Amino acid sequence: MNNILLKRYQRLLLALLSVVLLSLGWLRVSGLTLLVGFVPLLLLSASYGSSRREWWAMAGWVALVMGLWCVVTCWWIYYAAAVGIVAATIVQIGLFGGVFMLFHYFSKRARKVHAYTTLIAGWLWAEHLYLNGEVSFPWLLLGNGFAGDVWAVQWYELTGVLGGSLWVLLVNILLFEWLTNRSNKGAGIAATIFMVVPIVASLIIGASYEENTNTQRATVTLIQPNFDPYKEKYTLPVEEQLNILSELVSEAPEDADYIVLPETVIGDAGDPIWESNHLGSRSVGALERLRSLRYPDAQLITGAMTYHRYKNEQEASATARHRGSMWYDRYNAALALDRDSTLKVSHKSRLVVGVEKMPFMDILKPLEKLIVNLGGTTGQLGVDKYRRLLHQRNCHYPYGISVAAPICYESVYGEHFGGFAADGAELMMVITNDGWWHDTEGYRQHFSFSRLRAIETRRWICRAANTGISGFISPTGKVHQTLGWDERGTLTMEVVPSREVTLYAKAGDYLGRIGTYLFILSVLYYVSYRFRRRSHLVE
Repeated sequence: MNNILLKRYQRLLLALLSVVLLSLGWLRVSGLTLLVGFVPLLLLSASYGSSRREWWAMAGWVALVMGLWCVVTCWWIYYAAAVGIVAATIVQIGLFGGVFMLFHYFSKRARKVHAYTTLIAGWLWAEHLYLNGEVSFPWLLLGNGFAGDVWAVQWYELTGVLGGSLWVLLVNILLFEWLTNRSNKGAGIAATIFMVVPIVASLIIGASYEENTNTQRATVTLIQPNFDPYKEKYTLPVEEQLNILSELVSEAPEDADYIVLPETVIGDAGDPIWESNHLGSRSVGALERLRSLRYPDAQLITGAMTYHRYKNEQEASATARHRGSMWYDRYNAALALDRDSTLKVSHKSRLVVGVEKMPFMDILKPLEKLIVNLGGTTGQLGVDKYRRLLHQRNCHYPYGISVAAPICYESVYGEHFGGFAADGAELMMVITNDGWWHDTEGYRQHFSFSRLRAIETRRWICRAANTGISGFISPTGKVHQTLGWDERGTLTMEVVPSREVTLYAKAGDYLGRIGTYLFILSVLYYVSYRFRRRSHLVE
């Protein structure tokens, strides 16, 4: 295998082929190409020897593949912040490229089983780190590439998207082994089994899934105001924005149980919302009056920028801001207004790096002012320590439906999202504003990820987006109604709450944790026995 000789142009073609195959799942073609996406890169690795010079040559090809994969699929980040796509590309190259190069190094000095274990475990570790680290942009998790092929990954209810990542890596390795050694029929048979069985299992799971038709149903209306986040949100007077919102809300049927407005649609712009006196805000007051008059039995859920004031500096949180002697936190929040006068609120906890949070705040606090201004969500925001539901069925509220409102970026994090279901949420009201990315693949990809969240939790997802895509997604990931880009309007649908808690919602990203342990052990094993030269696995 190490004797494979390739010319430079052949290596270039292999690198570009890998980029194409890895990218198609995010470009509305099919994520199934991921199952062969690493094969060209593995062929490249096999074509090099073990010298330092050849290692650096291979590192260049890996950097090219990882970098172009990120740019081709996520170039639209540029519209929000040019530095964002640069940072995402650097991290993609450094983290995932680093894992692949470690595999490349081990493949020249250790047995295949050790090198492949390092690649699989290391990649799962990297994805787990990307989901939970201070610098987090888990857009290109391999399992996310199947968001357009939900029929093939119904088993995500057991594994989450990291199960898809494991699937991709295993099939690629087995196919590569078969292609480079056709006499190894076992690898070919194993590759076929690992490729086909998950798809067949998915088709069976999807066909057999049935909703509980005996449970209470809910009528949900989604509001899409289509405010340009760069212009209208901050140039239109508050009263004019409220008039538009009121007209849209009034289109909801009289029997609506939930009326859902998108992320940060109210608050700021001369109308701050203090959580200690939320009805003092013109926006909240107007929406509450409309709700109480026309929809007294409905819950109105809206995204908002809110503030919480602390009595003094000693009580202030680590994320608190101050103006003179006043200390306060600013939140990207979801508010729930209903017949109960108590304000129900949840705060966005998974924040966008460089827009809503400064990573490593203890070290980089002086640089906080460099955070990019995306109008309405700028600066270090406060977070909740724990997930909050906007209604929880319990001894105090035995009736009604338990609902959660994950905000925007939170719908990318499977474990965090699934935690709402594990906490008792029966319906998911995703509120978001994807207008920063203009008419690009960005908002389409973000919408498609909610299809994966629906499968992982087996929950209906009611998604209200400022500029699109708003829509309803069933527990199998099927899209039912949508409002597309740059449309203003409403959608109404009857959905079925669920109390089922999937294995993934309970266990979270356990594959990432297992991968982390195996990766550490694999590296320690190599280091220990390489230098002592006592291992039969290390040459």
